[in-house]
Amino acid sequence: MELHNGLLFWPTTLVKKQHTNPEIKPYYDTIIIGAGISGILTAKALMDEGLTVAILERNELGSGSTSANTGLLQYSNDIQLHELCDLIGEDDAVRFYKLCYKAVDQLEEIALSLQDQAHFIRRPSICYASEKSDVKKLEKECEILVKHGFPAEFWNELIVEKRLPFEAPGALYTSSDAEINPYKFVVALAEQLISRGLDLFENTYANIIEDEGTHIILRTMNGDFKASRIVYTTGYERLPYGKMKGADIKRSYAIVTEQKPGYDGWYENALIWETARPYLYMRKTVDQRIIIGGLDEKKAKPAENGPKINIMADMLLDRLHKLLPGETFHAPYKYCASFGESLDQLPFIGQHPKQPNHFYLLGFGGNGTVYSMLGSQIIADLIMDRPNDDARIVSLNRKYGLK
Repeated sequence: MELHNGLLFWPTTLVKKQHTNPEIKPYYDTIIIGAGISGILTAKALMDEGLTVAILERNELGSGSTSANTGLLQYSNDIQLHELCDLIGEDDAVRFYKLCYKAVDQLEEIALSLQDQAHFIRRPSICYASEKSDVKKLEKECEILVKHGFPAEFWNELIVEKRLPFEAPGALYTSSDAEINPYKFVVALAEQLISRGLDLFENTYANIIEDEGTHIILRTMNGDFKASRIVYTTGYERLPYGKMKGADIKRSYAIVTEQKPGYDGWYENALIWETARPYLYMRKTVDQRIIIGGLDEKKAKPAENGPKINIMADMLLDRLHKLLPGETFHAPYKYCASFGESLDQLPFIGQHPKQPNHFYLLGFGGNGTVYSMLGSQIIADLIMDRPNDDARIVSLNRKYGLK
């Protein structure tokens, strides 16, 4: 299905080099389906292990959810730590948060090796209480974050008033997060990996997947591929093999404003979001634009170009003007995109329960890029037959997993 409609911003920030598909090798150690953030990071992790890797992309590199990704990198999740503790236990919840925290560092390390560093910049995050009743939840979250060594502090109403241009009854301030241009990240990393031997096949759809036991055959209009194993990094697309048991596809809206180089009333250029569900979020770009998104709807298919996207874009502009009073913004870029959430708020990462040669990295949730990073390391360990105790937290064998 189409994953987004409207006018996207990130693809305008980079002229992608013309790509010609290489010749198909007789055999690959691993084939990856999907050339977005998850696919490219998985390719890097496996190539670092010395494996031969091919990526098959039904469209073009980074053209799916990556192009609509708003590029907020946070160790905090849509489900707060104290809530995740109630769901899966404190030890596993804290461990998962630490994996997310480490993943931001790992993304930085990769970005530093790329052209323009993919505009990776360290930023703090501010999660403000949408309602007075949410303050206790933020206080509780801050307490457990600090208890386990995460950088966080709680702001009361007076501190919020001093540091933010809008009122809120409280806020949670966390550091060590970041922002990135996800499209530049994927394109630049793909170019780097191609120079190291990655075979990238664009406009190549796996029509038939045949598991022969010792190897897998993928049949496409561009030829047949043979590999020892396959990794599905298809994001919110329908899986070509297997079915998720606990996933919900929705759609969200986002706008990107014109440049505002004179505007500096933004505390530490932080990533900003709120406690309400669905939540509003916003960030700045390196060229002084503002990205703001939200207004999620329980529909899987993106809204068509035209009146609906314009209406929702106007609503986002209205929210932006209320948060930043005294300023006037316009939205030359506005779009609607599909996104997925798992019912337990965790990504789907691991080996198929019944087919050992099939692996999945599906970063469902609002922290998809971070999930892709930590998931690529888990997939590499599983394929290299190394023990990884973290894999069980996101295992496909869990209640809301995959069959």
